[in-house]
Amino acid sequence: MSKAFTKESEGDDDEDLGLPALPSGARNYMTPSGYARLRAELFALIDDERPKVVEIVHWAASNGDRSENGDYIYGKKRLREIDRRIRFLTKRLEIAEVVDPAVHHGSDQVFFGATVTYVEATGTERTLTILGIDEADSLHGQVSWVSPIARTLLKSREGDELKLVTPAGVMDIAVLQVNYPTPA
Repeated sequence: MSKAFTKESEGDDDEDLGLPALPSGARNYMTPSGYARLRAELFALIDDERPKVVEIVHWAASNGDRSENGDYIYGKKRLREIDRRIRFLTKRLEIAEVVDPAVHHGSDQVFFGATVTYVEATGTERTLTILGIDEADSLHGQVSWVSPIARTLLKSREGDELKLVTPAGVMDIAVLQVNYPTPA
């Protein structure tokens, strides 16, 4: 059967990307900087990248036979990827609830946006920042507010001893320090 008569899936492609899903009924909390970063990415895709790819696809289509035209085939694929990312970012930004962690500056209680230092029972100290699902990066010591460690730490205070449930079992941790960014 010819590829011309095959139909692409009409479903929501966002699940295919392996992107973090929001828990049902949960809010999409974001810091102001995380919101600004996603918004900048959205506008860069709409204003810069997509028009360039559309121009390449238009040029490639004008060259004739599209079935063996690499620029056309790759360009159409890239357009679908860009459009999928635009849809995803638009949806996430529409439901985003921007929370400025600086309002808690000086507090010793853990809320969204806190940078927390805790010690495990083994004596290992760890520091992490609790951020939104779309802005957390584990390589930089950032975790999503829905992660098990963040759920355990939220609403605790400096000096609290907590039980963290892990796949390896229950681990005792103690909160050493809670920091927030300074207000602007």
